[in-house]
Amino acid sequence: MERKEFLRSLGAGAAFALTFPCLQGCSKDEIDGNLVEEPTGIDFTIDLTSAEASNLSENGGFILKNLVVVARNLQGEYVAASQVCSHQSYDQVRFVDQSGGIFYCDVHGSRFGQDGTPLNQVDGTPARALTVYNTELDGSILRVYE
Repeated sequence: MERKEFLRSLGAGAAFALTFPCLQGCSKDEIDGNLVEEPTGIDFTIDLTSAEASNLSENGGFILKNLVVVARNLQGEYVAASQVCSHQSYDQVRFVDQSGGIFYCDVHGSRFGQDGTPLNQVDGTPARALTVYNTELDGSILRVYE
């Protein structure tokens, strides 16, 4: 084998070796989100007049804070639940205005009522309840706590 041919084959092999892991890691099946532990000791407040809380000004809006989804449900009440899904601990739980307002994890499609009750079963695994937190409104300050 000539030197030029050897270097050309080495270049193609090196390029393949460098790009193959990226191609595997960039597949469509990759999950957006992080595996995290369920938050503990939840007790915080939100000033509903602040920019942080602007999404809570309308029914169906939600914000994420301290791994908690804080939402104003479709009836105008404040509800809060863990952002960490009880199915596989991904931090992708959000509030959506389907079925009167539910908590939904788009990683595997887990759905939960506003009281945390599982509404479906994913992967044949028995569904577990989503942790729901207490909310208390005092003027424009919303407290979220265990």
